[in-house]
Amino acid sequence: AQAHPPPVRLVLNLCDIERPRPIHRRGQGTFVATIVEGVDDQRDVMKAAYPLIVRSLANMVIYLTRVDGVLESHFITIEQGHYTVRLTDSEEAFFDQIYGRIQPLACSHLVINNDFVPDLPDNLWQGDETTRQIGWAGKKLDAMGLLPAAIPIHEYLSERELRHVKRLYGIGGLSYGNLSARALHNPAHFWMSASGVDKSKLETVGRDILLVTDYIPEKLMIRLSVPANVEPRRVSVDAIEHYMIYREHPSVGAIVHIHAWWRDPIPSTEVNYPCGTYELAREVAELVRQEPDPSRAVVGLKNHGLTITGHSLPEIFERIEGKIVPQVPMS
Repeated sequence: AQAHPPPVRLVLNLCDIERPRPIHRRGQGTFVATIVEGVDDQRDVMKAAYPLIVRSLANMVIYLTRVDGVLESHFITIEQGHYTVRLTDSEEAFFDQIYGRIQPLACSHLVINNDFVPDLPDNLWQGDETTRQIGWAGKKLDAMGLLPAAIPIHEYLSERELRHVKRLYGIGGLSYGNLSARALHNPAHFWMSASGVDKSKLETVGRDILLVTDYIPEKLMIRLSVPANVEPRRVSVDAIEHYMIYREHPSVGAIVHIHAWWRDPIPSTEVNYPCGTYELAREVAELVRQEPDPSRAVVGLKNHGLTITGHSLPEIFERIEGKIVPQVPMS
């Protein structure tokens, strides 16, 4: 039998900005960076470039523009990360920086597939005190202005492309932030918000909030216990990160992830790995481990946001009051 060639890990997709070409790759392991040349002196790069991520089915857009005559490469990620490399030295140094930005991301491993097991006990189909706390916490994030509007990807994609995005990235839409809390009935499990849902309206078990029961490393898959009477949504892509933290630290009772920053200096990851990758989860878990009290940690995710651990969701919100900065620093 003829051996299958190894999957392509990186595609550089050079496109016309007006007609971006979507890349329909075969698997989640292929990282696509779409490269476009924009107008000179483009000031609102995020607005010009972000739709190209979904229109070209990419993991990242590299948007080229000249500002005051200097070439700039703007890197835009699906998590709304935005950072810049400028050609101020030699071309060799410029391209070394570009390589350094792409290589770690392209070589990372997504853990976004879900194994839905319809075995959730009947008495949990309507939720419990923990799921109600998650719903309350979602409303708190909304009241604090920490839930950016979900990106309407259906406006940019055909039905076929939308199905492709869901299959590749394991998402039902693009929304930001997530919440989780350790399960009362089984401390080895935890409840977590779903992917692509309105975090201010977390109500239905299996659709808005899911029970994470295990991680299957050989399949890079998260196992979920769901009601038999609901068509489940995928859990947040950050489930692998939360899984690592809960497994190692029994005193952690809840975790909040937001796209904002901390008022005071905090430890932060060094590479802006994509959400849902094993590498990002491992780096965040290591920073939590290094904290004096891992059960009350505040860790920065480079160009992305915060992961905050606590004993409970109300305890976390009490601690963060007045300490959140809406703008995430980009570098």
